[in-house]
Amino acid sequence: MSTPDNPATAAVTTVEVTGPNPYTVTIGHDLAGVITDFAAELHPTQIAIITQPALADYATALAEAAKTRGITPTIMEIPDTESGKTLAVAENCWNELGEKAFGRRDVVIGIGGGAATDLAGFVAASWMRGVRVIQVPTTLLAMVDAAVGGKTGVNTAAGKNLVGAFHEPAAVFIDLDMLATLPEGEIVAGSAEIIKTGFIADPVILQRYETDPAACLRVTDGGYLPELIRRSVAVKASVVGEDLKESGLREILNYGHTFGHAVELNEQFAWRHGNAVAVGMMFIANLSHARGLIDAELVARHANILSSVGLPTSYKPGEFDRLYRGMTRDKKNRDGKIRFVALSKVGECTRITDATKAELEAAYQRISGK
Repeated sequence: MSTPDNPATAAVTTVEVTGPNPYTVTIGHDLAGVITDFAAELHPTQIAIITQPALADYATALAEAAKTRGITPTIMEIPDTESGKTLAVAENCWNELGEKAFGRRDVVIGIGGGAATDLAGFVAASWMRGVRVIQVPTTLLAMVDAAVGGKTGVNTAAGKNLVGAFHEPAAVFIDLDMLATLPEGEIVAGSAEIIKTGFIADPVILQRYETDPAACLRVTDGGYLPELIRRSVAVKASVVGEDLKESGLREILNYGHTFGHAVELNEQFAWRHGNAVAVGMMFIANLSHARGLIDAELVARHANILSSVGLPTSYKPGEFDRLYRGMTRDKKNRDGKIRFVALSKVGECTRITDATKAELEAAYQRISGK
């Protein structure tokens, strides 16, 4: 459930996430004070702010505000991007929590991109078997994907997000002002997850991109981005409210991710996640078309929408064997079989669980030009 209907013109809009531990996603501008007020309402003695170097000023402002409410803050700075999402970084955070005598009533606040919110959630989930976490995503990708839904984790040499826990946040705050600080490449990459939710559940999202792609990258000046964020979060909230631990329905949120994660692993996580997911959607669209699940027009619609905002729709040739090995490690696999979320039409998902290696290679060749 979300309110109001037109967040582009509203000061604040909210999306309610139901399930075992309901919480609210608040979307608006200038939310720093709101975040601190909410943290104080949880009555912690301490807060640990886990954040990235570029957000030091924002973290410091929250820390100072916490002090005025009688809360002792600790700022833990972690490396940027996926290099901050490791067991070694998590251990450093746990050690500092131990030094501060961080207790079960205390609160972790994750501020940053998806890697930071994933790491903060994992630290909170594992410290004393679970303390509360407030997520403050600052990239578009984190706003519409990583920070909502309770998935936390770290990367290892074996693959992305294979070590982690389900740990729902106490709240999520999406401060749209943060988007003004991002380079265009981050907005473009984050758009892939929004487009994904359009294909699996909300065709209005796709219509916005087809109407005015440039407006879909803007918050102000008539931009569609606030509405798109709200719609995308609402899709994810609806899904995770019914299926927190990915026992069935939640798998649809992995559309494009099986091949996408293999690309990330092949690139040693140097690729932006959204770019990899975009290529992953093209891969599964081609595989689905070859299976007769969707027509060529829907494959072309994928390519047209993704390319309209600058997302990649192809991947370099000569990498299939490495990508195939990556797909065999995917956490959605069952009984040694690679599982793909596929479309039968816009808004309707199915699964492909019996694709042969030859079929997968043929789909790869269609997006690699060979």
